[in-house]
Amino acid sequence: MAKAKTQMTTQHKEALAEGRADGRVIKNYLEALEQTRPRRGKRTPESIKKRLTTIEHEIASASPLHRLQLIQKRMDLQREREILGTTTDISSLETAFVKIAARYAERKGISYAAWRELGVQADVLGRAGIGRGV
Repeated sequence: MAKAKTQMTTQHKEALAEGRADGRVIKNYLEALEQTRPRRGKRTPESIKKRLTTIEHEIASASPLHRLQLIQKRMDLQREREILGTTTDISSLETAFVKIAARYAERKGISYAAWRELGVQADVLGRAGIGRGV
């Protein structure tokens, strides 16, 4: 005997849409945090410039195979330099995060400690209404 298909209520559809929207806000904020997080040993524009100068000098006397590798390295460094030149303003993402993070955390069972371990600052969690006891 086949089960009759039931229709989703409008309320259920709205709840699903809200959950997807919340998930996107959280994802975008966390990805921005990851991209802007300071890293030990991260290249600076000055270190990239210095390495590019060294590569240019090495290319002149390199064997064809080594020259190929140096050319690729030069291209990678140039692309990295362009990326370093762009700054990510996460303030709008943070504002959106603060608005929905508490309800998202409650719905998904995410603790204060988990947010902190991922790099979300304590003051941001405080503004979102997520305390240490959560």
